[in-house]
Amino acid sequence: MQAAPLVTYIRVSTSSQGRSGLGIEAQRQVLSQFVKAEGFEVVREFVEVETGKGADALDRRPQLKAALAAAKKLRCQVGVAKLDRLSRDVHFISGLMAHKVPFVVAELGSDVDPFVLHLFAALAEKERSLISTRTRQALSAAKARGVTLGNPRLHEARRNAVEAVKAEADRYAANVLPIIREAQKAGASTLRQIAEALNARGIPTARGGHWYAQSVANVLERA
Repeated sequence: MQAAPLVTYIRVSTSSQGRSGLGIEAQRQVLSQFVKAEGFEVVREFVEVETGKGADALDRRPQLKAALAAAKKLRCQVGVAKLDRLSRDVHFISGLMAHKVPFVVAELGSDVDPFVLHLFAALAEKERSLISTRTRQALSAAKARGVTLGNPRLHEARRNAVEAVKAEADRYAANVLPIIREAQKAGASTLRQIAEALNARGIPTARGGHWYAQSVANVLERA
């Protein structure tokens, strides 16, 4: 039996990479195991690296738009490793369903229909809302007991902030490095050519801008 075609979509963000533990290579491995077990064949792969907030808007996800277009053209599904790789927002997922391109989520199996995907997304969103509410209540209770919130030692706070920025930059470099290696394998031999390849794929720099030779060099040095 001929394997069914599948367009895969991999998404990482500089803010969630460390917490999720599901980077580019990890997602690729999950999808690879899934396609072997379920009889699919990956015909196209799209990788998205996000920065900042508001990334659930489709116009800020060029690779997702490209994956939708490719799947529609090939008349196949879009596969993701986890549902939150599409989005953590149930309304955004509902909007994706309106494109009439079916999605398959590796962690949920190949027989999950759109209604169940909506249900899982709604449950996940509700759980996050409850966690946020409990956190605010706990902070309010601590403040009422006279607990000093925040860090009164300014120099330590500044040092922690600098370390956090460096850690964020390191995570971003780790996210982008596999894509740079792929561009090099495809023939990009100079920093300028790598920058052009990243820009062509719609991948922003850590600050949301365009890539140049120096920005590529900075990532390679950090990685």
